Amino acid sequence: MPGFCRYVRWTILLLIAVTSVTRAEVSDAASNGFTVMHEVIIEERRPAVYLAATDRIGEWWSGDHTVSANAKNLYLDDRVHGCFCETLGDGAGLVHMTVTFVNPNVLLRLTGGLGPLGLMGVAGNMTWEFEDAEEGTLVTLQYAVGGYMPGGLDAVAGAVDGVLGEQLARLKSFVETGGP
Repeated sequence: MPGFCRYVRWTILLLIAVTSVTRAEVSDAASNGFTVMHEVIIEERRPAVYLAATDRIGEWWSGDHTVSANAKNLYLDDRVHGCFCETLGDGAGLVHMTVTFVNPNVLLRLTGGLGPLGLMGVAGNMTWEFEDAEEGTLVTLQYAVGGYMPGGLDAVAGAVDGVLGEQLARLKSFVETGGP
């Protein structure tokens, strides 16, 4: 019964987190690319949200969406030419995305293909915007991907949208409650 209770608790928390997303959508999708966008209000001041999003990414990102299956192996160096990287042990690791623009507490832009997109002929541009809002901080996440994938990139737009929506909900939960 403890496993079932844990499952119910996580299901409820995920539903609460997902329903707190202000807006989520696949803005457009075609065989040669797609754009997804998410917005969420996080009830905390902008510097704290930015710090959690960057310096503490390994504490809220889902290990299910890592190569090592352990989010603690993730780090984000929020400097130009820094990286959203993952260590794999014994000197091994990978770059998920490269930081191309930074305005601390305001905007962070990364380029690259997340997950399986990194293995395809695509280019991606992810932008995180942090704005003051009456209730805390409005975080806008937009990811535009273009290039080639057999069968068309529009086939994966919904899955990418779902994964990024989940991560943004986990960030919100982490900042507001201390747990993803």
